[in-house]
Amino acid sequence: MEAHHIRIPVFGTSAGAASARRQIAEEIRDWGAALGPELLNAAELVASELITNAVRHAHEGSITAEADLNGKALRVAVIDTSSAIPEVRLPDADAEDGRGLFLVAALADRHGFDVLPSGKRCWAEFEFSARLPIATTQAPQMRS
Repeated sequence: MEAHHIRIPVFGTSAGAASARRQIAEEIRDWGAALGPELLNAAELVASELITNAVRHAHEGSITAEADLNGKALRVAVIDTSSAIPEVRLPDADAEDGRGLFLVAALADRHGFDVLPSGKRCWAEFEFSARLPIATTQAPQMRS
C-alpha cells in the first residue's frame, strides 16, 4: 500500500471546520477502497470530531488538520495552539455536546495527544490488521 499524507489549514469558523472535514474525508476516500467502508466511515467521523473540537475550544491561533496513511495504519491528527488538555468524558444523557472524544475513543484503535511547544496535537490511529477478519482456521490473537 502506498503511503499518503495530507496537511491543511483549518479556519477557526464553523464554515472553515466544515470545509476541512470535507477535504480530509475526500482525501482519505481517494487513497483507496482497500481501507474498507467501516474504517473510512470511522476515520471520517473521528476527523470531524477532532476538527470540530479544535475550532470550538482553540479560540485563537492556527489550526491544522492532517492525515497519514502507511502500510500499517491510518492516523488522523489536528494541531492547535491551545494548551488545554482534552479529556474523554461521558456526557449527561440530555447534553447536546461533549461526546466528541468519547466517540474518538470508541472508534479508534489508539488515540491521544502530544504537547507541543505552542499547543498540542490530538490524534487517532486506525490499524488495518485490527479490522481484518480472522480466518476460521486461526485462533483469535490477544492484543495488549
